[in-house]
This record gives sequence, C-alpha cells and structure tokens, in this order.
Amino acid sequence: MDAILPEILASLRHTPNLVIEAPPGAGKTTRVPPAILGLVNGEVIVLEPRRIATRMAARRVAWEIGEEVGGTVGYQVRFEERIGPRTQLRFVTEGIMTRRLLTDPMLMGIDAVILDEFHERNLDSDLALALLKRLQRTRPEIRIVVMSATLNAAPIARYLGDCPVLRSEGRLFGLSISHTPYSPEPLQVQVRKAVELLNAEQHSGNILTFLPGVAEIRRTMRECETIARQTGMLALSLHGDLSPAEQDRAMLPTAERKLILATNVAESSVTVEGVTAVIDSGLARIATYSPWSGIPTLQIGRVSKASSTQRAGRAGRTGPGQVVRLYPEEDYGMRPDHDSPEIARADLSQLLLSLRAMKIEHLDELDWLDVPPAEAVQNAELLLDRIHPHDRKDRAGVAA
Repeated sequence: MDAILPEILASLRHTPNLVIEAPPGAGKTTRVPPAILGLVNGEVIVLEPRRIATRMAARRVAWEIGEEVGGTVGYQVRFEERIGPRTQLRFVTEGIMTRRLLTDPMLMGIDAVILDEFHERNLDSDLALALLKRLQRTRPEIRIVVMSATLNAAPIARYLGDCPVLRSEGRLFGLSISHTPYSPEPLQVQVRKAVELLNAEQHSGNILTFLPGVAEIRRTMRECETIARQTGMLALSLHGDLSPAEQDRAMLPTAERKLILATNVAESSVTVEGVTAVIDSGLARIATYSPWSGIPTLQIGRVSKASSTQRAGRAGRTGPGQVVRLYPEEDYGMRPDHDSPEIARADLSQLLLSLRAMKIEHLDELDWLDVPPAEAVQNAELLLDRIHPHDRKDRAGVAA
C-alpha cells in the first residue's frame, strides 16, 4: 500500500474524490487515513462497517505512530469512545456518522471522509455517501475516499464525477483453496471434520471459521470441544455481541493455537493474529424484510464471491494459508459476484425518518448510488405517515 501513497496524495490535491482498490492485507485501513491526515488541515473521519473493526483499526494506527488511542487517533462506536482534545483522525461506525450528519450536516472541521470496506453496501454507508455528495455542492473542498478489497469501482467512480481509481497489489501470501462435496451432515459436524483434516495435514497455525450466527457458533463450539482439547487448541468465539475484552481475546496473539469461531465480523478490516487457515461455511445471516408484514428478518443465505474472497484473504495476511470451503466448487461458480446492497432489500422507514429529521422529505431529493426500490419507499412513507399523521398534514400544507 505504501507504494501508491504518493499517487493517492497527488490525486487528492487535484480532485476531491478517489476510489481505492486493494486486496485483503494490503494495509489500506491503517496506511491511507494517516497519510491523508497529513494532507488536510481539519479532521479525517474513517467509516467502518462494524464496531470491532473500528476499535482495532484505531488501535493499530495509534500504535504505528507511537501513541495511545485517544491522542491523535481515536474511535467512536455506540456506547464507547476514545476521543481526546488532540484527536484529528477518528474511526467511527457508519451509524455514528449518520447521527453526526443529523446534528452537523455541514461537518464543520472535517476535511476528509473515508468510507472503508464499502463493498458491504450497508444502508448507513449508502446514506453517508449520498449526503457527502450533496455536501460537496456547498463544501467542494471536502475529500471523499471510497476503499474496498472487492469493489466494483467503475460505478462508484462515475457516481463521484468520474473520479480517479487507484489499485494496489498488496502483499497477500499464497493461498491453497479446496472445496468439499455437498454433505447432508449438520454444519457443526462439517466444521469438526475440516478441523480434523487440517490437523491431520500438520497445520500449525490458528484456524478461523466463518459461521452464519451465534447459534451456529455455540453448536460448533460443543462439537469441537474434544478435538480442540486433544490437540491443545483454544476454542474461542468472535461476534458482535461479545464484550471488547472477549473480542480482544480472540483477536490478539496467545501462547496456544486457536480455533476461532466467528460471524462475518471477522470478514474485513480486521487482522486476526496468527491465522493461517480459514474454514468457510459460505453462509451468513442477511438482513431483509417482508413487504407484506413490514417486519425485518434475518435469513441465512449464501454469501457472494466477493465475500468468499474476503474470507479467504484472512488466511493469507501473515503467511501462506489454507482455505477449506464447505461447499462444492460448482456452488461457488453459481454465486453472485457481489452481495446486493442493503438499500435494495431492507425496510427503509428508519432511513426515511433520518432524512426527515434532516429536513429532507423524500428519498428522491438525494442522488443515490443505487436508487431505492419505489415500492419500499412507498411502504416506508405510508408507515411513517400512519405513525405521525400530523407530519403528512404539515407537508401537505407546505406544498399547498
């Protein structure tokens, strides 16, 4: 990543927008933000998709510049922040950024916003990008940088005024990827057999396993207790509901080998120390909602090729790695290249409520990277009008 830092800075001196593609392990999360901080006078904000990535990225960057978190580098997530009077580089979750835009739509004092791991296309990240593009009409000097390892860069570059796209080759080590044939056995049994296979091949590093949710992690933990004990491995879980201390235990180096059972919180922006093998279930819990009931749901579904690539990359960040995918190669070939954006499949009532709080009455007042489905917009408007009918009357009066 360091090789293209001069190009990144040169580009941002001439044009305010930039798209950066770099494979897992290239160092974009930790190397690009401090470099941009040296270019601007104000603060730099980095959006991360998850709390764990936000904390770990801030910690790593602070360590690299020889400071504690809360000095030049800080972070802010829900219910927790490490920000000081000298903080100029701030890592935040996407939801925190949405609330910041609610209270400070001009982002005073902020000169650059970096949207990291944008390929995940969460609702808040799409909203942030649309609001930042709108903000550039009145603050054309604010920099917008979009980064990802598995991004389809061309549409985003067009959206940001045909801005430049820079690519880094990174330093990913060699990966050996194998697929297992279809198996009717429970997922936890398939994971145990994959662990036994890696141990039989004299694998000596930590093993990171991707599972769709906490329930599957608990079942797999019970299934793998014996093999972990026999081989001296420390079995640990890693998901968003754990405390920071419990997450750190899974992430940071230990004397024992580790079997880490994780949801997709470990998929991007995070280096789990010592991992040289990944077992990928190929599944995740995906947020969606029923237009008939209006109730949000979490459904287990197949991840895209892009997510599979992200997961595999966790095994090649510190040395050559192995990847065992618990699904056939034919299955992989039929998966979509990228996951569909959350804005195309989620309930939009919360999004619309946030916009109304910003005095933006309709979603079509913003220029979106992907236009929200008309039916979902209509359903969200009807729901909010039923909850707050006086708002509808006020808007009708203004229109009249």
